[in-house]
Amino acid sequence: MSGYDSSDDDDDVVLLVCVMDSVIRKIRSQLRIPKHVSSFSGHEKMCELITGHEGLLLEHIRMNRDCFHRLVTLFTVQNRLQETHTLTVQEQLMMFLTMVAHGDSNRRTLYEWKHSGETVSRYIDTISSHLVQLASRFILPPDFADVSTVIAENRRFFPYFQGCVGAIDGTHIPCVVDADVAAAYRNRKGFTSQNVMAVVDFDMKFTYLVAGWEGSCHDARVLNVATSNPAFMFPHAPEGKYYLVDAGYKNKPGFLAPFRGQNYHLHDRRREDGDRRKEMFNYRHASLRNVIERTFGVWKSRFRILRGIPRYPLEKQRDIVIACAVLHNFIKLFSSEEAVFNPEDDAVDDGNAEDDVGEASTQHQQQQQQRDESNDMGQIRDRIANAMWHDRLD
Repeated sequence: MSGYDSSDDDDDVVLLVCVMDSVIRKIRSQLRIPKHVSSFSGHEKMCELITGHEGLLLEHIRMNRDCFHRLVTLFTVQNRLQETHTLTVQEQLMMFLTMVAHGDSNRRTLYEWKHSGETVSRYIDTISSHLVQLASRFILPPDFADVSTVIAENRRFFPYFQGCVGAIDGTHIPCVVDADVAAAYRNRKGFTSQNVMAVVDFDMKFTYLVAGWEGSCHDARVLNVATSNPAFMFPHAPEGKYYLVDAGYKNKPGFLAPFRGQNYHLHDRRREDGDRRKEMFNYRHASLRNVIERTFGVWKSRFRILRGIPRYPLEKQRDIVIACAVLHNFIKLFSSEEAVFNPEDDAVDDGNAEDDVGEASTQHQQQQQQRDESNDMGQIRDRIANAMWHDRLD
């Protein structure tokens, strides 16, 4: 009489499981189930945004329907983009705009728009390069013959600042760099960035911009190189005109800085010490120059990719900064319904050198102040300050 051996059944079960697992794997490999599946294709998503509520489109791409169609026409008529069998020009541009508006990574963009990573990267590179080429058309020098209504219609500024044509400052855009150059791009706040210098007018449009400088580079050096090297094509102000700059820059022809060693901001005015005449000038100077801080705030809130550009080559990271400046001006020109952005809601400590004066010694400030006052712009600044104080007493 033979006994029952349960081990034979166990071996059969294991064999069956292995066979079934092999069959399932083979079926799955043959089906090739796509990784990115959704009820909407990229084209359908684009159509939904274009035909949907205007507010939803503004939220996604930062411009209204008419402005977007103008951008599509610009790229189509100039043959900068061509439709392919998988992507229309509209979808190519909307994919790019969504990415820079929300700071999406390549991986998230390919998931949202159902295209390969290679396709996403190619169009990000292509469109940003074309926008850089359009900078000479949409980032234009200021009208030196004009007096902005912001100045002309405000008694605090007119006639004192009637020669002012804009404001200049630098801002830091976080960037990703290789370890061998990280020290040069590390700013004094401790993170790697590119130093971007910009000129804006009082309509909050960029009139000049240079990007790509190392984060460790001082704002004043960027300006000195840009104004002394003709290759940078800086829009020099003619005689009698000038840009407003902060105390980190020299007070020299074409550039009007505040008085050093004096109260500058609103909360500083509550102090009793200091020259009240110079304080008044500094406060009004700061109020007018604040347009560039507000422009930077709106710009960075509108294009959140500026909070941290993905790991692209440095040249491409620079191009994205310039591309966002071109788009900012394009929106200011053609979008009648701009999305409202509150810079304070999205404030980012960008490592900007606004408190450069505080780093200098008192003796150095005094020496620089003497040099500032001895030149022509020092005399112009004194005349403005005296006129302001005299009119206040009247």
